[in-house]
Amino acid sequence: MNKTLERVLSEKLEDLKRDGVFHLPPVIEGPQGPRVTIRGKEVINLASNNYLGLATHPRLIEAAKKATEEYGVGAGAVRTIAGTLSMHVALEEKLAKFKHTEAVLVFQSGFTSNMGVIEPLFEKGDLIISDALNHASIIDGIRLTKADKKIYPHSDMNALEDILKASDGYRLKLIVTDGVFSMDGDIAKLPEIVELAEKYGAVVMVDDAHASGVLGDHGRGTVDHFKLHGRVDIQVGTLSKAIGVLGGYVAGSRKLIDYLIHRGRPFLFSTAHPPGVVAANMAAIDVMLEENLQEKLWENARYFKRGLKELGFDTGQSETPITPVIVGEGSLAMAFSEALFEEGVFCTGIAFPTVPKGKARVRTMVMATHTKEDLDMALDAFTSAGKKLGII
Repeated sequence: MNKTLERVLSEKLEDLKRDGVFHLPPVIEGPQGPRVTIRGKEVINLASNNYLGLATHPRLIEAAKKATEEYGVGAGAVRTIAGTLSMHVALEEKLAKFKHTEAVLVFQSGFTSNMGVIEPLFEKGDLIISDALNHASIIDGIRLTKADKKIYPHSDMNALEDILKASDGYRLKLIVTDGVFSMDGDIAKLPEIVELAEKYGAVVMVDDAHASGVLGDHGRGTVDHFKLHGRVDIQVGTLSKAIGVLGGYVAGSRKLIDYLIHRGRPFLFSTAHPPGVVAANMAAIDVMLEENLQEKLWENARYFKRGLKELGFDTGQSETPITPVIVGEGSLAMAFSEALFEEGVFCTGIAFPTVPKGKARVRTMVMATHTKEDLDMALDAFTSAGKKLGII
């Protein structure tokens, strides 16, 4: 290795260790379920985005096996070069019907979906207005454009309107927001955003990564939750959280999707999903429509959230199954995560730069497949670990 590079990397790693936030991903020895095995120890899993438990659902597994046996393990190449499998088209049509939009384009991940829609649409002479707590993929997508950028304080509608009032002369104005904010679990003020956008002639884009499968009828997301169909121009979602598999998508008008097929760089330069992944995603939508998993998810979320608050933990402004337990310093969050593991609970410590300094936390994510016994055991672990570290 180049000696200068080696020195720089050593210094950066030492900084992380000194701040108490150096942390390698734990190795999970088995499937992503309500309980997982780590270091040979079975623990209650409160770290996964597998909200509905679909990652291990028998119908998804069977669909993936059948498609793999029939079509093979790979798609061959980029869809615009090697052709698109009929099942890729079928998935997009199913998603468009599910989201009540004209069309959908599937990308390799939620991250590439945001980069793939923002970069080709907005250019010099345009303005992008972004919530201060938007996901990193939105931030990186904005960085790729030559458009002007403005950031408004988190969910501050007065600040957003002030920016819009001063934005005359732009070709396109985009307001982009997470639907559910991934670190705090609060929901975007989408009705107010849409009203401001219509008043000032702006485009609205919502990233529903943590709302898909969680909010709205059968998990259709924040647009459905607020009954705003036809008033939000661009919807982004993931297939790798509540859907339980892999991928992301952009939903919107037929013209939007046709343009992204020609100019969305992640779509144009990455091989399409394997047939097994596509089939499992389609099965997931069917399960969400036919089985009542959302109700169990919310029942568990309310129960666990109430228990944490009664114990005296700071859970912030969460309105969803994402429930942060905010402790302050990054080193304390990491120590809390390790103490919880010792007590039989797996949830990850999260510190700066993922969250602001002084707002480090462990983030808990309940699943529809957790039992009441799981949640009670987890609350006992939080009690023990919290008292041991002086958090409660």
